[in-house]
Amino acid sequence: MKRLAAILAAMLLIAGCSTLPSSGAAPAEMWLTTADQAQKLAPQPLVGANGPAVGDEAITIDTGRRFQTMHGFGAAMTDASAEVLSRLPNDQRRAVMAELFGRGTHGLGLSFMRLTIGASDFSTHDYTYDDTSGNVPDPELRRFSIAPARTYVLPRVREALAINPQLKVMISPWSAPAWMKTTRSLITGQLVPEYYPAFADYLARTVQAFGADGVPVAMLTIQNEPNFEPDSYPGERVDPAARAAIIGRHVGPLFRSRGLKTQILDWDHNWDHPEMPLAVLSDPAVGEFISGVAWHCYAGDVAAQSPVHDAFPAKDAWVTECSGGEWSPRYAEVLGWMTSKLIIGAANNWSRGTLLWNLALDPSHGPHTGGCSDCRGVVTVDPTSGAITRNVEYYVLGHASRFVFPGAWRVGTVVRGGDVEAATFLNRDGSRIAIVYRKSGSGPVTIAMDGKRYTATMPEGSVATLRWRGQRASQ
Repeated sequence: MKRLAAILAAMLLIAGCSTLPSSGAAPAEMWLTTADQAQKLAPQPLVGANGPAVGDEAITIDTGRRFQTMHGFGAAMTDASAEVLSRLPNDQRRAVMAELFGRGTHGLGLSFMRLTIGASDFSTHDYTYDDTSGNVPDPELRRFSIAPARTYVLPRVREALAINPQLKVMISPWSAPAWMKTTRSLITGQLVPEYYPAFADYLARTVQAFGADGVPVAMLTIQNEPNFEPDSYPGERVDPAARAAIIGRHVGPLFRSRGLKTQILDWDHNWDHPEMPLAVLSDPAVGEFISGVAWHCYAGDVAAQSPVHDAFPAKDAWVTECSGGEWSPRYAEVLGWMTSKLIIGAANNWSRGTLLWNLALDPSHGPHTGGCSDCRGVVTVDPTSGAITRNVEYYVLGHASRFVFPGAWRVGTVVRGGDVEAATFLNRDGSRIAIVYRKSGSGPVTIAMDGKRYTATMPEGSVATLRWRGQRASQ
């Protein structure tokens, strides 16, 4: 019996060692999504080191070079998203929410969320938190109420926070109350300077009311897409000089006087006009109140984030909106573009996190009023059948949100050749993460990590996340 036990122990030792590379270096775990949809965040065999790095690897990772800390990835809990999720049976909704915000084998671990202050185009009707009959001015905000958010949005956000307490929430208005605007309408117009103090109070009260309802607000912007006046849903134009005045003379000082810790971001619009946030940040009266710049993806290129960061390196960057939609229905195209621009490109151009637009929509791309008629949610929820469809955006987010945790550093990455793109990260638990997009080419993708050479199999158009486990990283 003793001899049999010894033999069995030896066999187990051999079996355990057989998964390790001969060099003794830690293998990498790998998950893959392919352009043909055959694999979606699918675990792959361990990738072992096959000798020392020789210097010609496609990707070289240097964890000794640390850049910005990441917070995370997520999407907006619009009125539409909250409503379609809320209409699911309780047990099914809880399961979906746990999958979206939870960690573990099947959880996405979303840790970043955007809410609207009042209506957006993804609401069932136009409203703000201080509407008055006949648009009678209410500068003391006697009619202020966040009651519309209490129906669907805030309950779903509290549910998400219970699942993931690290969830960071930002908020943005699409329009000030109509009585504050030149058009006296939620559609188009600009904020009347007379009402700048009331608007600052409106934002402060929203932060306070959300917090009292169990939803702390980490960040806000004072206007969604301030360089655009939509003609079919709430919006308004707020040029750089007006934003500087509103933030520097009203919102910033008022938040400070009330002890509100909510950070203020500027811009919240596309990559094609970096001169606009630069103009606001250059105003000496406003710089102390602005913590960073929020970016959208619909025009320009993600590289625009870096010159703004270089000019103001103490200010954070965040990608706060990008939507997929049926205008771009090809899975492979969306997988590649979003990973390249919103995950890899955003991080490599200083973003601390990325938000997609609607977290969930119904099969008719709604509910919505005006605006985008064919936007796609991260998931599609059929309230009638209860069916959940995980769209390509789900997998784009998942390749980052499952593995890059709040507090992770972006670390040094050198990419050789034009076949791949990559961003790499060091989590506080010591795990090293590489997110890789195989743009073109065939054959193995070689990666240098800790002086060792790893070879990953990635077909053209695929996205992979690799993870090397390690000891807790030093601060």
